Amino acid sequence: MTKWQLPPRKKTTGGAIKKHGKKNRLQRGRDYLPTRIAEPKIKQKRTLGGNTKRIALSINIANVSVDGKHQKVKILSVAENSADSQFVRRNIITKGAVIQTELGKARVTSRPGQEGTVNAVLIEKK
Repeated sequence: MTKWQLPPRKKTTGGAIKKHGKKNRLQRGRDYLPTRIAEPKIKQKRTLGGNTKRIALSINIANVSVDGKHQKVKILSVAENSADSQFVRRNIITKGAVIQTELGKARVTSRPGQEGTVNAVLIEKK
């Protein structure tokens, strides 16, 4: 079933808001596609205005920032994830997740499901 991201039907006071028009394609949501650790697989999705979103279905390299310098590092596993405790067991990467890399633990600062890359900041060296 399609998810819709429509404006609210009621005001904060409880009164009804008149419908502004019909549903548009741009108001449709999409299913959550989790980013896993594997060989890179990226899907492109067209958005409003002809722009695109790069959805990372799987990825194994992160751009890690160490003292202002950036390095491409291999991702080993997900150490912790405050979004969902089951994401650690399933190795799903989201923004705010702590990943185990070859350099040490790093916190993800990007949104892999929207941007198609994993950017992270090193928080604990090996």
